[in-house]
Amino acid sequence: MSHQLNNSHLDALEEETIFILREVAATFERPAMLFSGGKDSLVMLKCAEKAFGIGRIPYPLLMIDTGHNFKEVTDFRDFRAQELGAELIVRSVEDSMARGTVRLSHPEESRNAHQSVTLLEAIEEFRFDALMGGARRDEEKARAKERIFSHRDSFGQWQPKAQRPELWTLFNTRLQPGEHFRVFPISNWTEMDVWQYIEREQIGLPSLYYTHQREIVERKGLLVPVTPLTLPKEGEQVVLRDVRFRTVGDITCTCPVASTAATPGEIVIETLAADLSERGATRMDDKTSDASMEKRKREGYF
Repeated sequence: MSHQLNNSHLDALEEETIFILREVAATFERPAMLFSGGKDSLVMLKCAEKAFGIGRIPYPLLMIDTGHNFKEVTDFRDFRAQELGAELIVRSVEDSMARGTVRLSHPEESRNAHQSVTLLEAIEEFRFDALMGGARRDEEKARAKERIFSHRDSFGQWQPKAQRPELWTLFNTRLQPGEHFRVFPISNWTEMDVWQYIEREQIGLPSLYYTHQREIVERKGLLVPVTPLTLPKEGEQVVLRDVRFRTVGDITCTCPVASTAATPGEIVIETLAADLSERGATRMDDKTSDASMEKRKREGYF
């Protein structure tokens, strides 16, 4: 006898997300939605499609490109934006490097943390007063304590001890000149909710999210993909494994997990048995210290 997980709670999560998306459109003058082509931003975009309709999303999509993103993801990003008739703005870390505002300590350094600089430059260029993103509280403890409407000062910095209360879904959106908000419409979703919603709504995703064969090396408990940017080190053995990505980001710090799951339903079953959050299981940049994410967020990281 087959059993199916109850997903009726998804209606309440979707309703909350649509409310937040509409609240941002009604409250701010120049909002934008961060859109990477990853699963969380695709779920958020699906809710925006339901909130406003195809071709009627009232804010642009913004992507901060490190230049080291998976091509499958950026291609899908472009396809989905075009499909919805949405304006897509792409700003590159490489442009910040050319301007001298980003300087790498060595050529092999990951550009992921440097996205903060390019993001703040884009905010200044377009005078955005609110940026929405697909971060969720279950991903990482710094994100767990952040509000849905998260205030940033004129330097783009987050002050964890000066967060505004959010009682009865009432949001304090007052801003001083030069300040802005980061807004997290799917903050209350979990990885399980995301995959159940993808299954229910039949949301298309980049192929990397499903099982495929890839050369990897094992390093510090992670499966590091072998690419021109992440070459094996001396003594490491390259093996071919069935893997999928739970989260996608900069190639230099994003790792897959062993998996044979080929459908959203199969991934839901795998997620039930997972004992590590998706960032904990896949992100090298979160392994530097317990406070690495909070430190980056204080400096302007999304």
